[in-house]
Amino acid sequence: MFDILIFLFESYFDAGSYPDPEKLAVKLSAAGFEEDDITQAIAWLSGLRELSLANYPASINDSGTRCYAGLEVQRISNEGLRFISFWEHNKIITPVEREMIVDRAIALGRDNLSLDKVKLIALMVLWSQHDDLDPALIEDLLTPSGAGQIH
Repeated sequence: MFDILIFLFESYFDAGSYPDPEKLAVKLSAAGFEEDDITQAIAWLSGLRELSLANYPASINDSGTRCYAGLEVQRISNEGLRFISFWEHNKIITPVEREMIVDRAIALGRDNLSLDKVKLIALMVLWSQHDDLDPALIEDLLTPSGAGQIH
């Protein structure tokens, strides 16, 4: 399913959004993706489209330290949780965006999601919420965690 998310971002980033679920399923099938992966991706993306700032209380932005529930710790690797906390602490994401990222990570139903997968989830959440993403932010999210950066 993560290959589908990368494909969507690369194919539709300039357009600002991807097609509706029916058209998307046809395009993904034509691109060679498996039916099970397509079904899972479309369900996940439907949940993503339903997320909005209105789903979360405004007070969340004034809250203190986030303590993660057992299921969240089970589903998101320690490295992924540290990444989310670091980005929130440095004001790259808001507390509401943090909750959206956690929501979409939990929705996958997989344990111990790696940093790279959490970064891809973050990219998809931010893409769905913002019209204009900083190219440096996109590069950071798409760079594999083991890759060194040359400056």
